Amino acid sequence: MTTSRFVRAFGAFAAAFFVALLLLAMPMTASADGQSFTLGSVVNAGLDTGYSESNEIKESDPHFGWQLGSFNVKGFTSVQRNGESFTFLKTIGDKVSLNFELSQDINRLNGNSSLTIANDENGYDQGMQIKKSEPGFGRGTLIVRKTDYQNNSSDPQVYNDYFAGVTAGANTQVDLFEEGDYEVVLDYEIKNDVHHVGGFLFVPEASIFPKYNNYTIRFKFSVRNGNTMAFLFDAQSGSELTNESVAPNGFSIDLARSRYLNINVKREVLTGKSFDVRSNAPAKDGDKYTEEGVYTITSENTSTGQTTEKTIYVGGDPQLKAYAVTGYSVSQIKEMVNQGAVIGDDGSITWPESSNQTETPVSNDSSSASTTKSGGVNLTLPLLIVALIVVAVIVLVKSRFARAVSLPESQSLGSIDGDDSVEFAVVDAKDDR
Repeated sequence: MTTSRFVRAFGAFAAAFFVALLLLAMPMTASADGQSFTLGSVVNAGLDTGYSESNEIKESDPHFGWQLGSFNVKGFTSVQRNGESFTFLKTIGDKVSLNFELSQDINRLNGNSSLTIANDENGYDQGMQIKKSEPGFGRGTLIVRKTDYQNNSSDPQVYNDYFAGVTAGANTQVDLFEEGDYEVVLDYEIKNDVHHVGGFLFVPEASIFPKYNNYTIRFKFSVRNGNTMAFLFDAQSGSELTNESVAPNGFSIDLARSRYLNINVKREVLTGKSFDVRSNAPAKDGDKYTEEGVYTITSENTSTGQTTEKTIYVGGDPQLKAYAVTGYSVSQIKEMVNQGAVIGDDGSITWPESSNQTETPVSNDSSSASTTKSGGVNLTLPLLIVALIVVAVIVLVKSRFARAVSLPESQSLGSIDGDDSVEFAVVDAKDDR
């Protein structure tokens, strides 16, 4: 009974171990859902100075000790910080958005009925160069300005009277953002009714000489694509090319709106038994390459520090095709051709039926033939091997314990037949051991 329990426990442990191995072999993906990052802090911007000042909020300030609300960025995969600079990285499917959550009742700020968001009729913004207008800034004004990859700044988007339609506790989306650099400003004026008269008998209470203060929340952030890859397409068919593809008619580069990637293209040509570099220069979106040679396209993402390399073979040189497809060195391919090998249109190397040669190089330089140009570690095969070993151990342990369990049964049967049969069973057990 104890042995069978041990066998079952060991089997359960082995099964759990096998499942864990399979889970490790599966690719893991990260989701941008739930990601949130808060930006911006409030400063006292003076009064009627175009919200240009940045004064510390002191204890005597009516805004001391409480926040009107907060800005948060959502829909990104990761964020990189460099001092006060923030870069949000997006990948396929991400939708980066800026949201504002209002924490206060604008008619009763910090629970004080004397503090309200005022209607700033003569408001303007010096930094964003927003002039005074007839309706004014209203009860808060939000301003957003974008600078693109060519360093062109767009006209600011101005949302006057921003708080008029927002209630306390609401989280409203400001906008969706693609790649670029952004500046965000929220200007608002607070009215402080510190002096009151009336409020007794038949005289209604009224505010006299209210005080006003201007406040602003300013911050900047950037949005970048997190991918580090340029897409390459056949110049004639338009089909996408993978690493080490052959493109007889050339290829073109498509950055897929990843405007901040640094792309470099190196071209090499066959000269005798080696390659010679003929050009090595930066590239841009839409560039096309049709001259024969081996092209190495390097993509660098300055935001992540990652690089990606791809190799494309352009032209109709048979030896170039064979080099791309087979992985043999140039000298090996030439030696095989000299001995009668034929290079097909697809770059494969075959021998005539009359030849006794096989598709192996005859030179001593066999190391390059056994080494492919595109390497990588595949964890799936080692994990499957380990899993098979675990299964084999389970079967072996079960069979051994099954034999051990059968020994007492054989001994009990022997005791019925007499002393001789018992002795025979014991001897067998010793032999087994």
